[in-house]
Amino acid sequence: MKSAYELALERMESQGIERPRSDSLTDEEREQVADIRSRADAKIAELEILLRQKSSDPTASPEDRQQAEQEFQAERRRIEDNRDAKIRKLRGS
Repeated sequence: MKSAYELALERMESQGIERPRSDSLTDEEREQVADIRSRADAKIAELEILLRQKSSDPTASPEDRQQAEQEFQAERRRIEDNRDAKIRKLRGS
C-alpha cells in the first residue's frame, strides 16, 4: 500500500511536475535564503512607502505620479531579480 506522499508524487509526475529534489538545503542555507528574502522584502516595503509619499503629494501632477509608479515597478523587478539570483547561486543551480 502506498503512502499519501507517494500518491501525491505520482500525481505530480502525471501532471508533468518534477519531484522535489532530494538534495535539500542545510539549516544554515535555509537561514541564508530567509535572510535574502527578508532583506528584499524590506527594500520593497521601503519603496512602497516612498511611492505612497510621492503619490499623496498634492502638488504632484498625474504624470509625476505615473512616473513614480513606473520607477517603483522597475526597481521592484530589479530587487526581485537580484533576490532570485542570490538564491539560485546559494542553491548551486
